[in-house]
Amino acid sequence: MNRKRFALIVVLMSLSLIIASCGTTECPECVCPEAGECPEVAVGGERFQLIKDRGYILCGVNAELVGFGFLNPEGEFEGFDVDFCKAYAAAVFGDPTAVEYRPLVAAERLPALQTGEIDVLIRNTTWTLTRDTANELDWAVVTFYDGQGMMVRADSGFKTLEDMAGATVCTTTGTTTEMNLADSFRMRGVEYTPLLFESTQDTNTAYEEGRCDGETSDKSQLAALRTAMAEPEEHVIIDVTMSKEPLGPLTAHGDNQWNDVVRWVAWGIMEAEESGVNSQNVDEMLNSENPTIKRLLGVEGEMGASLGIPNDFMVHVLKAVGNYKEIYMRHLGPFGIDIPRGPNELWTNGGLLYPMAWR
Repeated sequence: MNRKRFALIVVLMSLSLIIASCGTTECPECVCPEAGECPEVAVGGERFQLIKDRGYILCGVNAELVGFGFLNPEGEFEGFDVDFCKAYAAAVFGDPTAVEYRPLVAAERLPALQTGEIDVLIRNTTWTLTRDTANELDWAVVTFYDGQGMMVRADSGFKTLEDMAGATVCTTTGTTTEMNLADSFRMRGVEYTPLLFESTQDTNTAYEEGRCDGETSDKSQLAALRTAMAEPEEHVIIDVTMSKEPLGPLTAHGDNQWNDVVRWVAWGIMEAEESGVNSQNVDEMLNSENPTIKRLLGVEGEMGASLGIPNDFMVHVLKAVGNYKEIYMRHLGPFGIDIPRGPNELWTNGGLLYPMAWR
């Protein structure tokens, strides 16, 4: 083998090794011939450090669902999910305003998290196996237990899904709702025509204009949409639950430390209700002799330090948004869109909310 041919083979082999290693932890400083410098590798804790260095949280939310996430008349984001964004900012920075909200339609929400456009998504997003695995996402906790329902006109005569044979149903594309709708009608052997839209508002407008016979979504969402209609009493939600819809905040795979913060802040909000701590008595409760309350408020233990945030982070959270009951009542209870708590009661009251042990 002549020298020139040998040299060419060596060069080609070297380039192959460089290209193969680009984008891995073994190639932090290599140069990819076609892609430029190797991209940063996502490792546990990297996202959280990026957030702290940036000084605020990028939170993906809904902008058109009253009660959960919407722009109020003053142009400010408001709602149940939005309060959790504020809680994360209060926990990390001691400032509930250290948030930049990213309004996202259903089809945009998961890609926004996958590409790093947002740090956390809390936007009526159902925890499912395929989203958790194939999409490489990590849910932190369930903050709202829901189920899919069907809204129809009160004078339609529809009492069950079987009654809706041949009906046109409006729903939002890019959601679990679309699949649940197909499954529910197929199981019953009922033919229907789906009418799909990109946004919740477009879906609801089409239904209200009479372009479809029914509108399907999470029951909480249907209740919220109905309250904003011109004649709410002319619409009813059929007494059927088509699916399980556990909703909550999620982060991208690999952001383990950040996911821990998102999880434990949410559980802290639930634990505060269980322990009787709220936005009004939090200062008084700093003198409590209850060991759980002492750890919750950072009087004892190193709960915050183990998460990489101040030990008294829950004091800032509670002063900013209150405990779970306060958040729920403000947006979803009688002061909001008036959805009974049902499964979203604490486990001590027969519900499903069960915060993990604060120790």
